[in-house]
Amino acid sequence: MSGTRLLSRTAPATEGAPAPLAGACPSAVIVSHGSPSAPEGPEAAVQGLARRVADRLPGWKIRGATLAAEGRLATALDGLSDGQPLIYPFFMADGWFVRSKLPQRLREIREGEYQVLPPLGLDPVLPAVCLEELHRAARREGWPLRETRVLLAAHGSPTDARPRKAAERLAESIKAAGLFRDVHLGFIDEQPFLAEAARIEGPALCLPLFAGRAGHVEIDLPQALASAAFSGPLLDPIGLRPGTAQVVAAALMRSRMSGLDMG
Repeated sequence: MSGTRLLSRTAPATEGAPAPLAGACPSAVIVSHGSPSAPEGPEAAVQGLARRVADRLPGWKIRGATLAAEGRLATALDGLSDGQPLIYPFFMADGWFVRSKLPQRLREIREGEYQVLPPLGLDPVLPAVCLEELHRAARREGWPLRETRVLLAAHGSPTDARPRKAAERLAESIKAAGLFRDVHLGFIDEQPFLAEAARIEGPALCLPLFAGRAGHVEIDLPQALASAAFSGPLLDPIGLRPGTAQVVAAALMRSRMSGLDMG
């Protein structure tokens, strides 16, 4: 019988590289969206991420692939000896691509059951990664945290509430830390649109809640910020931060250890 299982959210990650599992060779594939019109850049990025995650998980087979690049997911899964490889969605929400498209693609590739983990955007450790990046950026600008505003830029969806809810949860976690003057949230595809949310006076940082760098980050975000006369720095997408490799590695290890405990 074939199928997929979308696992529930798990406990926060622990610091440090996990120890290898004796007698086991677990495997995982990190899957991102990619770009149908220019697939090679995102494909190289997710494979680079897979190598950085593998450095933190001795004894694991870690591969990366995008959904947009034809045949790459099948190639990444080919030859994995683990009977139930872990699938890590490198997405910011558990929307249509994670809930529907990815499981469908997996069923088309081969028989077997896959463990599809919660995506990057739902990881309970991600707010800490965001706060660290924002803190570093404010220090780089020479701005006191209590005088600095934060603008979070997200994709959103007019037909699916899950991307919005994921971004709102992240924004609330950052706001609850109480480090910054205030936290704003704007979307590309739904209200409040980024061009409206970005009308902010005073020192402000814009952090894109995107897993990678594609058309929205390269084109839509700068255009929206320019239309709002937003003068603060546009930071790299949170998915490109070095700390995300540790977030992914810790999530894979937690899932693996949970499976061993259940066995």
